[in-house]
Parts: sequence; structure tokens; C-alpha cells
Amino acid sequence: MAEAYKPLDPETMPRSPGMTYQELLDQDSHEVPDVLRMQSPKDMGLHEFSVERYTTKAYHDKEVEHVWRKVWQFTCREEDIPEVGDHYRYDIAGMSFLVLRTETGEIKAYPNACLHRGRMLKEFDGNAVELRCPFHGFCWKLDGQLSDIPAGWDFPQINQDDFSLPAIPVATWAGFIFINPDQNCAPFDDFIKDLAPQFERWNLGGLYKSAHVSKVMPCNWKIAQEAFCEAYHVSGTHPQILRSLGDVNSQVDIWDNCARVVTPGATHSPLLDYDVSNDDMLRTLMDVDHDAEVPQVPDGMGMREFMASRSRDNLRPIAGDRVDTYCDAELLDSIDYTLFPNFHPWGAFNGIVYRFRPNGNDHRSAIMECILLSPFEGERPAPAEVRTLAEDESWSSALGYLGKVFDQDSFNMPKVQWGLETTYQKGVVLSGYQESKVRWIHQKLTEWIGE
Repeated sequence: MAEAYKPLDPETMPRSPGMTYQELLDQDSHEVPDVLRMQSPKDMGLHEFSVERYTTKAYHDKEVEHVWRKVWQFTCREEDIPEVGDHYRYDIAGMSFLVLRTETGEIKAYPNACLHRGRMLKEFDGNAVELRCPFHGFCWKLDGQLSDIPAGWDFPQINQDDFSLPAIPVATWAGFIFINPDQNCAPFDDFIKDLAPQFERWNLGGLYKSAHVSKVMPCNWKIAQEAFCEAYHVSGTHPQILRSLGDVNSQVDIWDNCARVVTPGATHSPLLDYDVSNDDMLRTLMDVDHDAEVPQVPDGMGMREFMASRSRDNLRPIAGDRVDTYCDAELLDSIDYTLFPNFHPWGAFNGIVYRFRPNGNDHRSAIMECILLSPFEGERPAPAEVRTLAEDESWSSALGYLGKVFDQDSFNMPKVQWGLETTYQKGVVLSGYQESKVRWIHQKLTEWIGE
């Protein structure tokens, strides 16, 4: 197992031709924060992971038992349950939990099940003064204490002082609420120790949820997630953005419970065998026609500095002078973190968060979600409600340009599932560095499942 996490020397490791990400940072017009200067490449080996991880109910059942019932996982934002009695239903792999705010303002979580006959206590998000079962009327206070048993004389076996809803471990970080179904789990602070310090500069708790879009994808949850764990697929899946994205020059960093891929923007792909003019790169960045008029980059100013300056101007009305403290890279680059197993917060001003999870107990179906976090001035705006896309609705109908990219990714997903059901290959072939974040996820699954 130790060999899978062997450190690599950033100076001598194999890498794509062209400028490294760190060399791009050297050209930044502002001071680059230490968090972007960190490098943690790992040699994850070149072995294959079994195709059965995507195609069999048996492996899904292992994930449920050893991962989803045991791991810390993101449920909702604190702003989703701001008032006493607000509750949020979180479902994972056939299980359902309630996350709510009690009379004291404390956030608690319980299995979404009555202790009498097991009926779900709540079917929808909302607000309640109590947790009363719709079946027979057993009732609990928001703090989990039993408050009423109709015809209680007929349940002499129940000690009302001991018949409380079982509390599930809860933790908060940067405005996000996490639960762990395992009441004997390790502390959350230990679980997030690699990720949390890296986000101290990027106060995600100070942003508000401006969009939340969800869609059921016809593939295993890992297929959906892995589409967002590397930039190697850009040339095949998103060729229209090669003129403005340094895809194969992404920096990949692996720690224990988290990993990241940092992909530079406002620079062209090293895979292109021709020079890209400033005008063509701007048309790509602005998503306009190939002959559209675009702003001119001033003499002596690089494209990344120019685009970062425009971003600062656009953000200033809602973020104030904070924008001047961010370097070009923080405004332009894709800084995609993953906290095992399925939580993807982006760093800096990107404001993007992904989550991928099984759709119920179906190992060939997944729920993919995109949350957008935005800065604000003054009073915090109300959080956006979840918009669930129908099968025939596109991501672009809800998320604009970002959704266009998602639509291309989504087109691949069922084809990957079908291909893995068909292939004669026993294992999935992965690159050594560019797909090392995918390797890391599978290595973590191997550890948690105990294979």
C-alpha cells in the first residue's frame, strides 16, 4: 500500500512539453499564495482496477457497507437550514437521514426512520416544530427526545427516557454540513486535516449558494465523478476550449483524504501544433463566433494578466476590494479539489462545488450535482433551491456556458457504462500522472473496503 503513495520529485517527474503550472505562476501580476505553490505529486503505480467496480451489484454492496455507512460526507449547506425546525433530507445508497436545526440552534442528524415501525419521518425538506411519524403518530422533539406515544399504555416495554432518536455524528466546515452514519467514526477534524488548511484563504463560508442543479445520470457514480477528475479528456471531449486551456499541463497533487487538479486558463493547450492568437483565445474564452470583435490586449500585457484584470472589474461590484488581493491564477484557473469519496469544492473565486453519489441502490445510476457559490455585499441572500433536471433537460439550460461543458461530459457517461459492460478487458487502464487523481480515488476505495 505504501508504494501507491510514493512521492515524486516535481523537477524530474515525467510531464507534458510546454510551460509547467509553476512556471506560469512565476509570470503572475500579483503575489501568488503559498497554497498554489504547494506540490504533492505521487507515484500511484500503473496497475489496473477491476471493471467490476463499475458493473456489479456485489462491488456496490461493498461500497455501501464499508464506505457510505462509514465515511464523512457532505449533506447540505448551513444556509439551507437557517431557522429552528428547518430540516433537510439526505439520501445515500438506499439510506435516508434528516439534518435539522434544534431549538438551541444546534445542528443535529438522525436516521430518517420512526423507532416504532420504521416509517420515514420526513419525505421532504421543510420546517417543523416536532418530528411526528405520519403512520401512528409517535413523536420526538427536535433534539431527538421522545415527546409522545399515542396510547402509550400499550407499550410498557418502552422507557420513554431512553427512546430518543439515535444521533448521527455531525460536523461543519466552511458553511458545509457533514454527517457520518457510523456513530463510532474517527473525528471529522482528522478526516479533513489535509483539505481545511488549504481553504483558509478562500472563505467558502462567506459565500452564498446562488445555484444548485441536480440530475440523474445513467452510469455508475464513479464514472460520473471521474469525468471531472482530470483534464486529459479535454482534447477529445471539449476540443473547442483547447485554445484557452492548458489541459495536459495540469498540476495534480495527492494527499491522504484529498487531492486536487489545477488546470491553467487563458493559455493554450500544448497539444495544439499551431500558434493561437490573442483574438482567437479571447473568442474561445468569451464563447463568441470565430469572426466576432473582441477587446484588444494592451501592448506589454500578457493574456492571463489581461483576463484576470477583467475578472476583477466584473467581480468588484459584488466582492469589493477583496478582488485586488487575489492573483491572476485564482481568478482564471480551475482549482478542483476532491475530499474522499465524492465532495468537490473548487478553490479561489471559481465558486463551483460538485457532488456525485449512487442513485438509491442502483449501481448503474448516479446523482450528479453542481452548486455555485457567489460573493455578496451586505445581507446574505437566500440560498437557491435545488433544480432537478429531467432526463431530456440539458445542463446548459440551467448553468449556461458551464452547462455546455457538462452536456459534453454527460454525453460520454452512459457510453462509458455500456462500454465497460461490454469490454473484454478485466481492468481499467489509467495514465500514471494525469489520471493519478482517479487512481487515488480507487486506492482509497481499496483501503476502505479492505481488499
